[in-house]
Amino acid sequence: MRLVIARCSVDYTGRLNAHLPLATRLLVHKGDGSLLVHSDGGSYKPLNWMSPPCSLSSEEPGEEEASAGVVEVWRVTHKKTGDALRVQIYEIIHDTSHELGLDPGLQKDGVEADLQRLLAEQVERISEGATLVRREYPTAIGPVDLLVRDADGAAIAVEIKRRGDIDGVEQLTRYLELLGRDPHLSPVQGVFAAQEIKPQARVLAEDRGIRCLVLDYDDMKGIESGIPRLF
Repeated sequence: MRLVIARCSVDYTGRLNAHLPLATRLLVHKGDGSLLVHSDGGSYKPLNWMSPPCSLSSEEPGEEEASAGVVEVWRVTHKKTGDALRVQIYEIIHDTSHELGLDPGLQKDGVEADLQRLLAEQVERISEGATLVRREYPTAIGPVDLLVRDADGAAIAVEIKRRGDIDGVEQLTRYLELLGRDPHLSPVQGVFAAQEIKPQARVLAEDRGIRCLVLDYDDMKGIESGIPRLF
């Protein structure tokens, strides 16, 4: 990755035309060929950019550009669309390159897999005295997240989402229909569990006899870790 702080102007031509007047900016040229133009504001969002697949070439400024103070011109061209980003550099203040190596990717905390694991370890949140039968219990159309039995032995199918919407309720409804055909499980209760459940989803779930369970991820992690907390 190459990081350049320079006084520059930028012109974008393609599906639309855009111009950034002369100013001091950060130019980020990544290993995938992309170029991002940042100012000292706007958080993470670049002022302009060219996404891969693209290529960057450096050109000598024209006579008129050189007389105006341009010392170098970058042209970044998209290989498929032909869109172009042309950077006129008047002064390079800082120029450094870094080899970042392979990135393992973003590891999110609180995804559905984490919620499933924690709720499987804390099935009493579903029903007092409940026991876990299996995670990812198979059905003909895919696995339901958890199958548990309550204190009386009744089967409960649990579908877990980070944000619960109508699609999730429909998904659990299909699972319940299939699981209910198994005489060893029928009748099967349904629990729709999520960190946030949309009002429309809650109405639909309750209309179909499905119980809604709002999950507090931070609280579940605190119980799982065994670390005392002040609040």
